[in-house]
Amino acid sequence: MQLGLAAQQVLPFSTGVIMETLPVERITAGLPAALADAQPAPWARAAEGIMTTDTLPKAASRQITLGGQTVNITGISKGAGMIRPNMATMLGFVATDAAIDPQLLAPLVREIADQSFNRVTIDGDTSTNDSFVLVATHQAGNAAITALDSAEGVQLKAALLAVAQQLAQAIVRDGEGATKFITIRVEGGKTSAECRQVAYAIAHSPLVKTAFFASDPNLGRILAAVGYAGIADLDQTKIDLYLDEVHVAVQGGRNPQYREEDGQRVMQQSEITVRVCLGRGTASDTVWTCDLSHDYVTINADYRP
Repeated sequence: MQLGLAAQQVLPFSTGVIMETLPVERITAGLPAALADAQPAPWARAAEGIMTTDTLPKAASRQITLGGQTVNITGISKGAGMIRPNMATMLGFVATDAAIDPQLLAPLVREIADQSFNRVTIDGDTSTNDSFVLVATHQAGNAAITALDSAEGVQLKAALLAVAQQLAQAIVRDGEGATKFITIRVEGGKTSAECRQVAYAIAHSPLVKTAFFASDPNLGRILAAVGYAGIADLDQTKIDLYLDEVHVAVQGGRNPQYREEDGQRVMQQSEITVRVCLGRGTASDTVWTCDLSHDYVTINADYRP
């Protein structure tokens, strides 16, 4: 679920809700105590309070200037397992004191979610419990933003997206048992959708993820995932594959200049970029994921007393 809120004061809210409505009884019951405790400092407490199997709280903040006024953006998130786009055991809350037309909140929260929390996966599994909430309090004193394509709208959206992406990536970095943060970028597709299709095939492959854990540059596993991603007219002779700057596969086969030690050097890093060039068009997209380790199995198998 993605929820956009805008308020001149703490209450009343004008809301834009996407997909489905939240059950609100427990929330409304807790509002008096929450309002009484409202102050800048409890962001850290809130980040800790929503943790489940997380090993650390996740928070991000930044400031920008809009129309001569300082605007603050702060957010927190939680999640470490059962993470896959659209429905996942994750929570994200981002707040800004910028003044913005409440009607813009619903399209804005969807666009930000699609480029942040809907671009991460840990294990390809899902649950029914996810929310991303964007709140604007209108307290910064800037002239209200009435169009997202205005100069101020573009600037605010970029800053909100940066915070949301930092929070989403923090979930992947804290993935259950994760030892490596992996960026998968697919370029040269006909559409962004097919680029994501290929990226998720790689990111969700247990064989690929365990190879990353083992620091094994297993080109066959990665290329196989590209092949079974489901693009019917994919021409494998146009595929190039890179591990960071190392060109490991060219025209669908092993690069004659590739050396195994170069691939192993990259795979031993804690942060790795996999770049796949499909040679079909100009579209591209990016997904963030992690490896799959022994600890992931332990956490998800040995959880009962």
